[in-house]
Amino acid sequence: MFAKLCKLNAFFTLLVKDVITMEGNRPQVSPTLATIETGSQEPEVEEVSSGYDTNANKEGEEVDEEIEKLTAVLLNPCDNFRCKRGKTCKPDTDGKPGCVCQDPLECPGSTNTFEHVCGTDNKTYDTSCELFATKCNLEGTKRGYKLHLDYTGPCKLIPQCVKNELVQFPLRMRDWLKNVLLQLYEHDSVSPGFLTPKQRFRVKKIFENERRLHAGNHSVELLAQDFEKNYNMYIYPVHWQFAQLDKHPSDRTLSHSELAPLRAPLVPMEHCTSLFFQECDADKDKQVTLKEWTSCFGIKDGENDVDVNLLF
Repeated sequence: MFAKLCKLNAFFTLLVKDVITMEGNRPQVSPTLATIETGSQEPEVEEVSSGYDTNANKEGEEVDEEIEKLTAVLLNPCDNFRCKRGKTCKPDTDGKPGCVCQDPLECPGSTNTFEHVCGTDNKTYDTSCELFATKCNLEGTKRGYKLHLDYTGPCKLIPQCVKNELVQFPLRMRDWLKNVLLQLYEHDSVSPGFLTPKQRFRVKKIFENERRLHAGNHSVELLAQDFEKNYNMYIYPVHWQFAQLDKHPSDRTLSHSELAPLRAPLVPMEHCTSLFFQECDADKDKQVTLKEWTSCFGIKDGENDVDVNLLF
């Protein structure tokens, strides 16, 4: 079981890198066209010059480019118009873009079994596109309300999680989060971009601490001892993971869909994953707050260790 969780390090390194680099590469909104004012004065007569006005030519080219962009939007209003998963853009009768449910049959087919996903209805879907399109078309129904992405890969028998296994899960998960951050720190030292300066400053303290427990297939007893001995090393990794998931929207609570990128790949390898996240939602309102999240990982709220200023 320990070996299975270690295999996720490579996956999560790529996942987090994508999250970080995407933030730095969001498409920029094109500047609006400048308003050209015309005066009532007669045009001045200038001497004809054999020189070439490069500045005027450059400005003209920039205006032409903006006009082309504007024309493209008018021709296809769905360009750069985003819809949530399961929906696709479709202009209305007035040409205004809007989102409608996607036809599951129009989803691109999978190229391998790694693209298959299992829904909470215990049905294997060819791709996540097919699952979310199906859910969208079932909007307003009981089945549609209950349908979510359960985990990646084809549906299979997931063993029941017993109480002592549930207690052990956060010990491994907490250690894993710390090690993922340390891996990102090492990659960032060679090729900057994996961590922000603020993140790097925090992780550096953990990396340079000689007392830290290095990655390995450690026993539950050793993980528990290390958490007690090096408690402060685990505070930031727990906050960091929450911040990485809290994106849509960033409101200091985690919804089912925000938890999915972390939960879905873990379930086939760690059968207590789903129950753990359910238990984290202490008030059963289908939202995991920062306080609930940190409590699940043993971070002490009474000592001001739960800090919104660490959400970066």
